[in-house]
Amino acid sequence: MSKVIVMEHPLIQHKIGWIRRTTTGSKDFRKIIGEIAMLMCYEATRELELMDIEIETPICTTTAKALKGKKLAVIPILRAGLGMVDGVLEIIPAAKIGHIGLYRDPETLEPVEYYCKLPEDCAEREAFVVDPMLATGGSAVEAIHMLKNKGVKNIHFMCVIAAPEGVEAMKQAHPDVDIYIGALDEGLNEHGYIVPGLGDAGDRIFGTK
Repeated sequence: MSKVIVMEHPLIQHKIGWIRRTTTGSKDFRKIIGEIAMLMCYEATRELELMDIEIETPICTTTAKALKGKKLAVIPILRAGLGMVDGVLEIIPAAKIGHIGLYRDPETLEPVEYYCKLPEDCAEREAFVVDPMLATGGSAVEAIHMLKNKGVKNIHFMCVIAAPEGVEAMKQAHPDVDIYIGALDEGLNEHGYIVPGLGDAGDRIFGTK
């Protein structure tokens, strides 16, 4: 079964408090979303496997640690997920980047696919799907279906704010995918927005509203 990890780190919680505020403009919102993603990635990669390698220090030969096996990929769900990519790359600069384009139909609230481009070797990588919001869960569920259909097996999902409805949808659809959450909110309103949430993350990142 998947793990659902709500990150209680004080810096993550402090920064989430800032991006919730209506007074936080797009410039600061973008910057802080990236910082939160970096801190979350640090926590989410805690269980990556290590191996011993022999290296030369300026003093002598010694045994050091290095990441074992599969390399990483970060896959934002467009467009809001783009706001988290730079933060992840601060921690894992060698990660490859894929993109999945989904939008939520305003009437049905169901995800509609319009783009998918992944690294050629994505099936051999540990994939971190990122999106600031996990609301109904529709987009995340569909994005991970798309990855699995392309042979990707080791998948994690990382979001800044989640609603219980979205978490439950993910657990039902993808019980093999670990979910990393910055803050778990109360639920969804009649429009499918997270309460208290932070509004539309894409609009706030890109200043389109």
